[in-house]
Order: sequence, then C-alpha cells, then structure tokens
Amino acid sequence: MLENELATMVNIDPEFVRTVGWGIAKGSALLGAGLCMGIGAVGPAVGECYAAAKAIECMGRNPQQQGMMLRNMLIAMAVGETTAIYSLVISLLLIFVA
Repeated sequence: MLENELATMVNIDPEFVRTVGWGIAKGSALLGAGLCMGIGAVGPAVGECYAAAKAIECMGRNPQQQGMMLRNMLIAMAVGETTAIYSLVISLLLIFVA
C-alpha cells in the first residue's frame, strides 16, 4: 500500500515498483545517500578553501617560506578531504547494499 503511494508521489508506475521491490527502506536509503554526500562535502570544501586562503596569505607575508607552506597546505587539504571520501563510501554503501 505504501509502495503505491510512494510510486504515485514520484510519478512511477506502481507495477514497476512492485516488480523492482522498492519500498520505504530503499527510498530512505537513497535519500540518506544524497544527504550524506550533500552535507558531507560542504565541510571539507569550506575547510580546504580556508586552509588555502591562509596559506596564500602566509606566503604573501613570507615568500622565502613558500615551499614549506605549500607542502604543509597540500597535506592539510588531503587530510581534510578524507571526510568527503568517507561520505562517498557511506553513500555508495547506502545505494548498493541497503
């Protein structure tokens, strides 16, 4: 019954929904995967931009330290990107396993 209502809400044939076996659980998993990637990518993006801005500011003040600052900035950005990669892994698990 809920599958028919869900199918009509998203304009899908209810028979297709019964054949494929979508339900509230699968719909919730897909919604969660989208939210996971949407929200999980915002934090790293803001953090990486902030790290890059501060590194460039530091390089402008002290140009002879540019090599060291660039290396440290790239390492910090790689560490910050891991949270987005974790979000991607969780999203893929929700899509294909749930």
